Amino acid sequence: MNETIAIIGGGPAGLFCALQAAGAGGDVVLFEKKPAPGKKLLIAGSGRCNITHAGDIADFLSRYGDHGAFLRPALMNFTNRDLIAFFTDRGLRMETEPGGKVFPETRKSADVLAVLLAECAARGVEVRSSDPVLAVERDGDGFLVTTKTGAVRAATLVIATGGASYPATGSTGDGYAFARALGQPTTEVAPALTPVYVEDYPFADLAGISFQNLTLSVYRDGKRARQRTGDLLFTHTGLSGPGILDLSRAVRPGDELRVTFLSGMTAEEVRKRLTDAVAAGGGRQVKTVLCGLALPERFVRRLLDLAGVPADETCAQLGKKARNALAASLAEFPFRVARLGGFNEAMVTRGGVAIKGINPKTMASKTVENLYCIGEALDIDGDTGGYNLQAAFSTAALAARRITGIYASR
Repeated sequence: MNETIAIIGGGPAGLFCALQAAGAGGDVVLFEKKPAPGKKLLIAGSGRCNITHAGDIADFLSRYGDHGAFLRPALMNFTNRDLIAFFTDRGLRMETEPGGKVFPETRKSADVLAVLLAECAARGVEVRSSDPVLAVERDGDGFLVTTKTGAVRAATLVIATGGASYPATGSTGDGYAFARALGQPTTEVAPALTPVYVEDYPFADLAGISFQNLTLSVYRDGKRARQRTGDLLFTHTGLSGPGILDLSRAVRPGDELRVTFLSGMTAEEVRKRLTDAVAAGGGRQVKTVLCGLALPERFVRRLLDLAGVPADETCAQLGKKARNALAASLAEFPFRVARLGGFNEAMVTRGGVAIKGINPKTMASKTVENLYCIGEALDIDGDTGGYNLQAAFSTAALAARRITGIYASR
């Protein structure tokens, strides 16, 4: 009987599933279309590899939009503590930065990849690089995996092809087609964790200015569709920063993005704060009072321009209409969304293999026996901060646990 375990995709999910499943009684073959595995992992965290996040694993569940409940079994089976211990036990220590992001002590993604590859080699995983999978099909109780070098019959198939973001690294959405070919449902895919480009953008020359802990709201058809708190960065062409990247998963072209520019405040609190500050300002310049609210001076000058307020205007001189215009800009500055960054800019992919067709306790298909889907190939996307890599490792570990259990029982 053929006992081959075929894994398509040499990213963190594929490599981790391969090394965990190796030695279970079957031969593990991993197919990678690029000349070497892990190309996307090498650029994770700008090459520094924010591998996970600190804190209680239960707190992770709220970081995946509506799909946190699906990930609960995987995250609880292989936690952030387990992931840190895996690498620490192999000589790669981890460090937690302020805010909770966890990085390898060396701050090198290449060191994370080296550990994974070394473990695969030590456990006998056959890694076939530069051997892209062209097609998959059912073959009796197993699968037929066709590559440019021939066909491989496998008893178990794992789709770990990643998403469609950063296609130059090999993530081009191949796994969705493989899943559909086997009768596994998929959802529409789009870029996620991506910059937002807006119409008539007024802050292009303020690129590099950042704000912390702002209230960010998405409005669609006049109704608030999503709201979150996070950091914002002005770029030459639009909005970025962790808060915007996380919120982008809920943003669509044509939406209105409203930004509250005073840290930690609601729009109503900002209006009151500005009104009180101006009322108490007297002969002080409006510019000085606004800068006193912890706002960058260049940004303040631009707000005054947009509201038609002279740079040397005092609070006593400021008319009610101009004051209201400034309050509106600070409380809910409106940006009309033109488009989102494409797959070349997106950190992850929204959409993928539909989670309704996957058993969350095993990562196995509910309809195709011995088929598993893991990592970013699934319709799962998390916040920035290490949550997506943790999901990749956790889903891989859970699938491998199921696969090794099946082989052990034979």
